[in-house]
Amino acid sequence: MRIVLFALLCFPLSFFSQTAAKVVGISDGDTITVLLDGNVQKKLRLAEVDCPEKKQPFGKNAKQFTSDQVFAKKIRFTETKKDRYGRSIAKVYYDNGKYLSAEIIKAGYGWWYYSYSKDADLGKMQETAKARKRGLWQDKKAVSPWDFRKEQRGKAKAKRLQKQMEQLSVIDQK
Repeated sequence: MRIVLFALLCFPLSFFSQTAAKVVGISDGDTITVLLDGNVQKKLRLAEVDCPEKKQPFGKNAKQFTSDQVFAKKIRFTETKKDRYGRSIAKVYYDNGKYLSAEIIKAGYGWWYYSYSKDADLGKMQETAKARKRGLWQDKKAVSPWDFRKEQRGKAKAKRLQKQMEQLSVIDQK
């Protein structure tokens, strides 16, 4: 009995909370859709990594890398939380324990999302990919996705303000 108890204590608790699924869709480099038991689809945002947006350089490459790694494969995942859009944030494992977020970072197709991760090893992987000019790190002016999104929001806001000013101008002329 002690041996069984000891084995259970040594076994990672995260294994018990992992869910098995099959990957049926890739939205972008850091978002996948999985098929659960009962033919239920679930969208997962990968934990600890942020990939270039579709409109950014290397956005399509990041999506293709993720697809090459997990599309149509059986994976296991552990949900860590929900994001502000209601998506499940998850750590995804495939091919006998490879951690998808780490593989993306090592290949140079994503940034370590340090604001939402405490795993400094991912930061070291990013620095190695950067030093070896892997993936997006071939671009000396690579812009992080969070900075890109911030810039896009600023442009959209400026466009809205310009439109409002034009509408006010039309009203003033009447």
